[in-house]
Amino acid sequence: MSKNHSILKFWKPVAVIFIWGISFIATKYTLGEIKPLVIILFRQIIGVIVLVLFALRTKKSFIITLKDLRWLAIFSFIATIHLWIQITGLEYTSASNTGWIIGTTPIFMLILSQIFFKEKITSLQLVGIILSFFGLFLLVSKGDFTSINLISNKGDLLVLISAFTWAIYSLVGKKITLNFSPLMTIIYLFLIMTIYIAPFTINRENINAVIHLSYSVWLAIIFLGIFCSAVAYVLWAQAMNEMPASKVGVFLYVQPFITFFAAWILLNEHITFLTMLSGIIIVGGVVLVNRK
Repeated sequence: MSKNHSILKFWKPVAVIFIWGISFIATKYTLGEIKPLVIILFRQIIGVIVLVLFALRTKKSFIITLKDLRWLAIFSFIATIHLWIQITGLEYTSASNTGWIIGTTPIFMLILSQIFFKEKITSLQLVGIILSFFGLFLLVSKGDFTSINLISNKGDLLVLISAFTWAIYSLVGKKITLNFSPLMTIIYLFLIMTIYIAPFTINRENINAVIHLSYSVWLAIIFLGIFCSAVAYVLWAQAMNEMPASKVGVFLYVQPFITFFAAWILLNEHITFLTMLSGIIIVGGVVLVNRK
């Protein structure tokens, strides 16, 4: 009975990596009609509404200290910059490339940890870093290493920068302890992000674009808000509480593959052997980096 119960827990991380894998597809689709900041604003507003309703139902406390609020203001600023850079990059590159490149985040986390926290890098992790960067350059250069400008697509460059900003966010989050639950952290995070974004987003041009959005784009935005910004974060937090972090983290290796095949099926993105090979090399390097 306990074994079956343990197996049933796996549906949560599986659901999350599927939702996050599809998120790049939904975002890429909405970019045809609205700007990146508008997508982020709607995604966060919908996410906050859903999470607040969930918090009220489960009788969570909304009390927050000034110290926690200051840290959340910093987290929110980094997360806002991260999403803005990532979604802007997605305007100029494919969803599948985005999925593979974002997968390099653990590489940047390890490098930053070594620089700022003097954490040691093992020989196996060093091999992983080299392997991942080889796969990355193979991907963005389309196999032409002789090119002076290896990253010829500015979208790929922006997404790569967003992987770096997410690594910064993740490291800051690991070093700081907040005094309330992950759910309340996410609610306040999204709320502050909304406050940051709103002044730069609410204007006549964007309002006119929102008024004329197609039903399919509205569905994509609702999916991003409800599932990607709310449901997935709650399920991930629950999975982290129910299972060892190492086991939950393994599922993240599958996410780029979901994005890759979903982009092929839903967006008709061109699939090449080189793209697939590059992605496998990147993921293989990340696996080595995460080995202790």
